[in-house]
This record gives sequence, structure tokens and C-alpha cells, in this order.
Amino acid sequence: MTEHLLQFIWQMQYFNRTELLTAEGDPLQIISPGEWNLNQGPDFKGARIRIGDNTWVGHIELHVLASDWNLHKHASDRNYSNIILHVVWENDVSITNSSGNPIPALVLQDKVSKLLLQRYEELMQAPNPIACAGNIHKVKSLVWASWKQRMITERLERKARHISEHLKHCRNHWEEVFWWTIARNFGIHLNAESFEAIAMSLPIRILTKHKSQVQQLEAFLFGQAGLLDREFKDKYPAMLKKEYEFLRTKYRITPIKVPIHFLRMRPGNFPSIRLAQLAMLIHQSTHLFSQIREADSIKQVMKLLDITANDYWHYRYVWDEASSFRKKTLGRQMVDNIIINTVVPSLFAYGLMHNEAHHKEKALHWLDRVATERNSILAEWDRIGVISRSASDSQALLELRHSYCNGKYCLNCAIGNALLKRTIGGGN
Repeated sequence: MTEHLLQFIWQMQYFNRTELLTAEGDPLQIISPGEWNLNQGPDFKGARIRIGDNTWVGHIELHVLASDWNLHKHASDRNYSNIILHVVWENDVSITNSSGNPIPALVLQDKVSKLLLQRYEELMQAPNPIACAGNIHKVKSLVWASWKQRMITERLERKARHISEHLKHCRNHWEEVFWWTIARNFGIHLNAESFEAIAMSLPIRILTKHKSQVQQLEAFLFGQAGLLDREFKDKYPAMLKKEYEFLRTKYRITPIKVPIHFLRMRPGNFPSIRLAQLAMLIHQSTHLFSQIREADSIKQVMKLLDITANDYWHYRYVWDEASSFRKKTLGRQMVDNIIINTVVPSLFAYGLMHNEAHHKEKALHWLDRVATERNSILAEWDRIGVISRSASDSQALLELRHSYCNGKYCLNCAIGNALLKRTIGGGN
């Protein structure tokens, strides 16, 4: 038994409540178990119980061992002065409050289903990262639909907090933060940090002054990335190097210190190609985030992201090395990735921070219109029969795995709750 499991059992009232008696032998009725308190102080606040003929309103504290009350020094803590019931697994000692008055106890050890405890232990000991994999098909679709929606909201709210932190550093300049965010997205996973650092080193006001010249934009981006610090055979990178040296002096900018990686990635994802595409995006767009906010459909957003790197890159993936002709378009998969990881979170965050529900609703609607993602985590969900049909599904499942399954927080998960509830005949 753990204290968290005991709290869960109390919150859900998953124990035999017939003919309850306190440890002192008095009849006990639970009118309301109270609200689970996740902050400092008693575990449950605002509870209502009846002991004998008296009704009590106050707080409830839970411990595996009653003696933990003394171990945690609650008797001398004023936060615990209004405890009306001490719920314990084992009542190894009697306890008193700060006034020296005894606190009635309820012992749950013989009142909880052994099958529930067994199922919980199975979840905690499951070798599969998705602990409920073997029983997940028993959960009703209505529970799944509701929980997926909760997961999407939690994921977007978590990303919104990150955006909010960025806004604090640039006086709530949404276009600037969107530039940082989309640049990070262009870096994919391996170069995300370095691309974000490049964006932060190049304020949008400077780039705007040069947006009509895509070569100057490339000079900024490649120069800040440290990819122009050698001699070149091709005339084009040699020209960019010269241009960057002028711009660097003019604006007193310094190349980033975060390394750029080329290893273990497809040529189409090379940072050289992504930086060239990013330069073209700046070249083709004006107030990009404002345009996205005003867009009525996801097709309009996709059109904004319909970009191709300049002609030099049609024959190359890196400087000075020729390759067969291939236009370096952004590609549908990358466009979807940007919508999922930059456009939707930014739009949702804007709606959340400005209390504008239509922006949040539009973000969620667009997410549902994008194709599902494909990766090893989602393949694992597929194998156990949980299929993603859109980016809404895949984002929900990624959040569930990241925030619940990895830490085996089954007690906080609606799916885990549903499976535990089945053990006491409560359906799902």
C-alpha cells in the first residue's frame, strides 16, 4: 500500500462503506469525502461526516500507518488543526491534535477489495511501458474519447506555458515568439535547440529590413549557424560569406555556440536545406502569425507554408557538393509537422491568454484535420489496438504516454481508473 493509492481509494470511495465504525467503535457515515488537496496541508478539505449523532465538517488526513501522523509532526502544524477523521491502512497508534484531543480513525485495511489491490500491483509491475496494454480493450469508447480530449487540452496548455515564458522575454511580441517557435520546429529534433538559438539571435525587426533579399536572409541564418566559416568552391556560399561578414559587423551579432548536426538524418532534413527553406519563408511572408490568426481554413495556412528553397539548393544538399536535380519544397509531412507543433499550439496559446475561445476552437479543429503522425510510440499504441486517425489522436496518445504511462500514474489516468473500477463491479 502507498499513500497515493490510499488517497485514490478514499477519493473514489472504493471500499466497503456498509456499517462503518471508527477504530474507537463509533458508527460512521461518510456524507462527503471532501476535495482532494494537491497543495500543502490536509489531504482532503471540506469533508462532511457523521459520527454517532454528531455531524462534522472539516478536513481529512490519510496515512498508511497512523504513526506517520507523529512522524510528519502534524500535531504541531496549524494546517492540521481541523482534522475530523484520520483515515489509515493500519492503526498502529492513537493520535491527537494540537490541543491534545484524540482524532477518530477509520481503518481501511479490511474494507478494500483484494482484487483491486492485485490489479493495481499488476499495473505497477507491468513490463510494458503502457501498463494496461493487456486490458485496454475493456475500456469503453466513451471513456477513451473524453480522455483523449483531456490529453489534447493538457498538451496544448503545457505548450502554452512555454510560449508564455517566451513572451515575458520580448514584451509580449507574438510575431517574435512565433518566429522563435517555428524556427525551432524547422530544426526537427536534433537541431531544434540550435535553430531556436539562431532565431533568438536575429530579432524579427532586423530580418524584416532585409526580407526582400533572400540571399541576405540566408547569409544571416547560415552565418549565425556557423556554416559560413570556411572557404568555398561554389560562388554562391562565397558570396553569402562576404555578405554575412558585412551584416555581422553592421548589426554586431555573434554566431551561436550551439552545434549544428548533420548525422543520422535524411538529406531532405539536413540543416542546410531547412535553413534555406526558413529563409524563403521569411522572404515570402509578412506578419505570419497575424495571417495565421486571421485564416479561416487550414488550407490557407498550408498555402502560407508552401515554400521552396532557392535555385542553388535544387542541385545540392550541402555546400560545394552537387547532386541530382530535386526542388527542395517543404513537403506535406513537414507542413503537417509545423501545423501540429507550432501553428496549433501558438493559436491555442493566443486564445487562452486573450480569453478568446474561437481561437482555441479553431486550433483544435485544425488539429483534427491533419493526418496522424507516425513514430515508434504511436506504433506501440497501434500494436495494442489503439489506432490514431488524425493528429488529434496522435497528440493525445503522445501526451498520455509522456505524462502518465512513462511514470505509471495510472491512478491519475481515466483509463487506469476505469480498469480499477471494473474490479469492484463498477463497470467502466
